Amino acid sequence: MATTTPVSPAAPASNKDHSINIDKIYDNIYEWIITNGPRFLIGVAILFIGLWVIKVFANWSHNRMQHRNVDPTLKPFLMSMLTAALRIILILVVVDIMGIHMTLFTALVGAFGVAAGLALSGTLQNFASGILILLLKPFVVGDNIIAQGMEGAVTAIQIFYTTVKTYDNRSVILPNSLLSNNMIVNISREGDRRLDIVYKFSNSVDVQQAKKVINEAIDKCENALDKPDRRIGVSVLDSDSYTISINVWVHAHGFEDSRLAIQETLLQSIKDSGLKIGGV
Repeated sequence: MATTTPVSPAAPASNKDHSINIDKIYDNIYEWIITNGPRFLIGVAILFIGLWVIKVFANWSHNRMQHRNVDPTLKPFLMSMLTAALRIILILVVVDIMGIHMTLFTALVGAFGVAAGLALSGTLQNFASGILILLLKPFVVGDNIIAQGMEGAVTAIQIFYTTVKTYDNRSVILPNSLLSNNMIVNISREGDRRLDIVYKFSNSVDVQQAKKVINEAIDKCENALDKPDRRIGVSVLDSDSYTISINVWVHAHGFEDSRLAIQETLLQSIKDSGLKIGGV
């Protein structure tokens, strides 16, 4: 009678397959490191070196602009644009050195650009308006302007906003889109500004004497300019009084100080002369 030899069960293949997969992963990682590792390290090194070079070049450019007396309004804009352009070029060079496929990178940048454009539409409007302001120059740093109900001196023009310092020492931040799309009054561009003052006198006061006192008082004022010529005359006639209008020119910068000083001198001279102000 034939005997059958018992067959031992086969060893499970899962452990063997698992070890083979791990070996393949290690082999792939090793191959990637050997193939792409040097390029990756070179790219990282170039990135850090490039950022340092850009910083040094930006400082050098800033000093050159100061020596060449570049318009202070354009200086921050030019520096920010130069730095941003150099950093973008550096990133593209590093990405190319690392061997990253630009197709995927371009798609990601495009998708991010669309999302950022939708989210930052107001900011982009301020950016475009800032460029227009810097190019067209409706005002520059140091000008006195009236905008959005605020009056003061322009202290900075940035890409997205403009800073105005009011006469009571408040810093007002105005988005550039509001400045480019609304009326702006530049009250210092012409250099000089007319100061208008009115005084009311009784009909009993001789008009020629009143004009003489006012003229002599203005002559004493250092803030008043000789040119353009001042104008002093009767602007309103009433039954028992008349009004004298005074137009005198002063420097636009320091207008408020000049107004206070001239009015004080006029008032004191009129009182010293014995003339009475008012329609009594």
